[in-house]
Amino acid sequence: RFQIQRGKTDPTSYKSLGDCFRTIFQREGLLGFYKGIFPPILAETPKRAVKFFTFEQYKKLLGYASLPPGLAFAVAGLGSGLTEAVVVNPFEVVKVTLQTNRNAFTEQPSSFVQARQIIKTDGLGFQGLNKGLTATLGRHGVFNMVYFGFYFNVKNILPVNKDPNLEFLRKFGIGLVSGTIASIINIPFDVAKSRIQGPQPVPGEIKYRTCFKTMATVYKEEG
Repeated sequence: RFQIQRGKTDPTSYKSLGDCFRTIFQREGLLGFYKGIFPPILAETPKRAVKFFTFEQYKKLLGYASLPPGLAFAVAGLGSGLTEAVVVNPFEVVKVTLQTNRNAFTEQPSSFVQARQIIKTDGLGFQGLNKGLTATLGRHGVFNMVYFGFYFNVKNILPVNKDPNLEFLRKFGIGLVSGTIASIINIPFDVAKSRIQGPQPVPGEIKYRTCFKTMATVYKEEG
């Protein structure tokens, strides 16, 4: 919800994250926070499988290119993220459509009904179930490139600890920092994806059309 806001001039704008939570709870109930939960659940298993399987395959292929290990991990992460994005984007379109619906949870259509409606109205292409694919490619590609590149490089630099508890904390800490840095870098793509896949400011007019134009528009109008 926060990502699809269009600045302070948006009449449905939330004042803060706390205000967003309070408003959703008051208007849509507790289940309002779980709108669009089914598409991510459906996508999670194939998404993870594609991410890690393709990462290993790209890493093997890059082994023939004589790249430095650090660069090879980052490029393999980029490739796995781009592949993952193609798989998850249709689920993301359905999820965002459901999450931006401000009716009560019980009043909104199911995930399957929403998906059929999107296909019926706009088809399977870049205006329909694959809307915002470029932004999703950027989101997953950048995230995985930074995450895998940082994680494996730092993990190989920091010595392994013989104490299993300290070793767990070492890996957990590296993963936490990797994910945080990757999220900070990829969030502009995520905002662009939400704007493109979410409702447009004026019904019938497409303001947020492509990834980088959307980023430029958000930057120009909202900083």
